[in-house]
Amino acid sequence: MTTRRRTPAPPREDVLAAAMAMIAERGLEQLTMAALGREVGMSSGHLIYYFRSKDELLLRTLEWSEGRLGGERSRLLARSATARERLDAYVGLYVPDGHRDPHWTLWLEVWNRSQNADADARDRQAAIEGAWHRDLVALLAEGISRGEFRRVDADRYAARLRALLDGLSIHVAIGLRGTDRTQVLAHTREFLAETLLADA
Repeated sequence: MTTRRRTPAPPREDVLAAAMAMIAERGLEQLTMAALGREVGMSSGHLIYYFRSKDELLLRTLEWSEGRLGGERSRLLARSATARERLDAYVGLYVPDGHRDPHWTLWLEVWNRSQNADADARDRQAAIEGAWHRDLVALLAEGISRGEFRRVDADRYAARLRALLDGLSIHVAIGLRGTDRTQVLAHTREFLAETLLADA
């Protein structure tokens, strides 16, 4: 009797990396369980066993991508630089690279699907957003204490700045005519100069 060898399933992180690569190369509409299964050598049934649904796959992929961005954000914010320089780095990391930026494409889809998401999925999205917010509040508070920034309410200012960045970033990610990354960064620098910088 011949024993059939089972091909081990790839590590979950490899599946999430492959999903992100597919979004970057082919767009979100091409990311199906069957297509992803072919990419990683698994059946779509096996993927559904691991992820339960495409919604869960997308959220897990976003969490994986955010984990990588979170590490990069921590490194940028830990640099020995002025608070203003680190704030510029934070903004640069936040804003999409351009039209169809895969990370932002994924965010837009998760936001769209969140209308019907359960409490657990909403909590997980809130946790991702909360990490960005907490880091920004801490950076603002540091800049205020050093006299680089005006004495604003750091939490309220962070909420408003992130709302501005979200709105402008969506325009970049969807390719709205007349809005690109360079323009968004310029708008943001102008806003910061007018509302936050101590010497403005």
